[in-house]
Amino acid sequence: MATSGERVQMRTTTRERQGGKTEPIHKSGGIGKLFGDIANRTSQAAGRALTFMIAAAVVLVWAVSGPVFHYSDTWQLVINTGTTIITFLMVFLIQNSQNRDSAAIQVKLDELIRVSAAHNSFVGIEHLTDQELDEIRTKCELRAEAEKVADETVKSAGRKATRAADLVSE
Repeated sequence: MATSGERVQMRTTTRERQGGKTEPIHKSGGIGKLFGDIANRTSQAAGRALTFMIAAAVVLVWAVSGPVFHYSDTWQLVINTGTTIITFLMVFLIQNSQNRDSAAIQVKLDELIRVSAAHNSFVGIEHLTDQELDEIRTKCELRAEAEKVADETVKSAGRKATRAADLVSE
């Protein structure tokens, strides 16, 4: 089974940009790429202050127009339908952004694990079941607790040795 880093390597190649820098070229195309591009642009736009101001202005115009339309059912339906559709679509865009961010972070963590003194067996554990992850988490917590106790024991022994050396030197 390929690691996350290898999977990314299989799906992308690089091309040289001006100035000698390289950038990835994603080989996946079609609908997936189109959706990813739209989701990326939309999530970038949705997080801007201008977008919030526009949305607030739309709501304000809707609220001010209430008396003109005598607060009719159609007037209420306009804002309800609009907000429902936007919310429904934003759920998918937000999830896409979170999935992309999570995958990028996971690849970075895998690379850090690979090049560090950490256990390489942790690379790719995001693909395990919840039960398997809970078992690993429990083992890591127990190992961390044991290391903490060991550190305290070493410190205590060091203090005792220092006291003994001080007694001998007096």
